[in-house]
Amino acid sequence: MDKEKARRGFLKKLILSSGAIVAGNYLHAADTPTRKIIGIARDQVFDANDQINVALIGAGGMGGADLDTALMVPGVKVVAVCDLYTTRLTDAKTRWGSGIFTTKDYKEILNRKEVDAVIIATPDHWHQQISIDAMNAGKHVYCEKPMVHSVEEGPAVIAAQNKTGMVFEVGSQGVSSLGNEKAKQLLKEGAIGELNYAEGFWARRNPVSVWQYPIPADASLKTVDWDAYIRNTTKRTFDPMRFFRWRNYNDYGTGMAGDLYVHLFSSLHFITDSLGPDRVYSTGGLRFWNDGREVPDVQLGAFDYPKTAVHPAFNLSLRCNFVDGTSGTTYLKLVGSEGSMDVTWDDVTLKKNNMSAMGDPFLKAQNGQGNESRKKILPPSTLVYKAEEGYKGGPYDHMVNFFTAIRNRNNKAIAEDAAFGYRAAAPALLCNDSLVQRKPINWDPVNMKKIG
Repeated sequence: MDKEKARRGFLKKLILSSGAIVAGNYLHAADTPTRKIIGIARDQVFDANDQINVALIGAGGMGGADLDTALMVPGVKVVAVCDLYTTRLTDAKTRWGSGIFTTKDYKEILNRKEVDAVIIATPDHWHQQISIDAMNAGKHVYCEKPMVHSVEEGPAVIAAQNKTGMVFEVGSQGVSSLGNEKAKQLLKEGAIGELNYAEGFWARRNPVSVWQYPIPADASLKTVDWDAYIRNTTKRTFDPMRFFRWRNYNDYGTGMAGDLYVHLFSSLHFITDSLGPDRVYSTGGLRFWNDGREVPDVQLGAFDYPKTAVHPAFNLSLRCNFVDGTSGTTYLKLVGSEGSMDVTWDDVTLKKNNMSAMGDPFLKAQNGQGNESRKKILPPSTLVYKAEEGYKGGPYDHMVNFFTAIRNRNNKAIAEDAAFGYRAAAPALLCNDSLVQRKPINWDPVNMKKIG
């Protein structure tokens, strides 16, 4: 099977407005992604040596979704689940099989010889320690974003991956998506000219989507291992809000920047091959959700990206709004000297400004060249690239990338290793530091360290 050809078949080009044309020879009808993800045939048979046994550590909403996606990949089997909440362990046996091993102690997972890889989907404050412990125990690791809870934690994870040689992938799933691949290709081919500016915007108001997660009726010290939960942070009496709505509290979560901005940084850095910004500034506040949370519900970020060998200097602005979700969401926009791209995981909307395309015969005719009375203002020429029906999505491709690297015993052939994951997490986490300190923060994206 020609997997690259099959991969190309997932994208198709649609022209939205009648007669809209983009000038130039760099936009092709056939899509050729810049980075090939090697897939696995659904009917492929795996023997005992090829099967990958996975364990889930952190069986909440994201962890469950990650495991379900992993199990879509042929040759992957779940053998164990760890969580600090008893009901999730009970539910795990119903959901994934009564024969799986369950525990509240993640080290029991790491001690099991049949476990080849772990998915870490705990609250952020446990990402670093469990990742390092797992790699040192000889387990491959898929760790949810952000890779770490604070900027200071990143180097140790990178060192552990380098020392152990285990496959380590950070779960910013959009990095492996067709949308990002197409945007990377278009930018490289000059579709929008030279990049000047990028922006991302999230808006939400649904209570669950802004982290007002339900508190189970049976939440208590009998069902929750609270001591284990707070072992590496501030000691407090049991508080179900802090356990089940952990994203709202600085001891466990990383706010909107760590949850959402990190996706935008991951995508932007993949598309542009950037190592990150060298200056970070953020502001915001708690405007609406006065429910005891410690993190803002409105946050703005501004970032300076320096000129490098692979991209020009450009600016990035990010906005996140949990107050009013009616204004919609622009996932990521890249603005260049000749046009712009709106990028999601499943599609890319390319707009060419007409000033840069005046050499195109169609546009000349539309502008009535030689007849001043017929001249008129035209909208940008627009094309949309969409994933075809049946595309399994970026999260699936990300998992395929992870398990393929494990099978090939190649921890370099990974979409988002520890260094990439840290370079995406660091500017997001520095947003929070900047907001608290009310000042810009300088960052060295090459050596991955704060300046001054």
